[in-house]
Amino acid sequence: MEPDQPQIDPGFESLRAHRAELLESMRALEQALAAPASGRPSAWAERVDVALVELQADFREHVVLTEGPAGLYQALRATAPHLASSVTRLTDEHTQIRDSIDRLLASRAEPVDIDDVDPIRESATTFLGRLSRHRQRGADLVYDAYQTDIGGET
Repeated sequence: MEPDQPQIDPGFESLRAHRAELLESMRALEQALAAPASGRPSAWAERVDVALVELQADFREHVVLTEGPAGLYQALRATAPHLASSVTRLTDEHTQIRDSIDRLLASRAEPVDIDDVDPIRESATTFLGRLSRHRQRGADLVYDAYQTDIGGET
């Protein structure tokens, strides 16, 4: 007879998979930003745009999975009401992060020359740091509520 193993909510597997996708999008943006731009700022900017659009789509999915009617935050409010303020903070961050992505994409509406590269890199790198901290706070929240590490780092 096999020992009883704790049942993990099947929704966690979806969260793990999505966390991995979001992390991959973040890495793609980081790589695009780090690519050489000298002599080719338009090609560099196009790569950054593609990475930002992918990240934007993955972040939209993150918001649906967490804030949607059957999302993680509804479940957390029901099972761990003492964490409601943390849920509210993460929800507020979603608005800020969406706005940051929109600003980064809007700043890319004009043709890019080499003098634009460093400011774009700076603002996008700062944004990636904020998004990384948001992901960690989300993982901490799930752990506090369920003692489950949702990972998503592979």
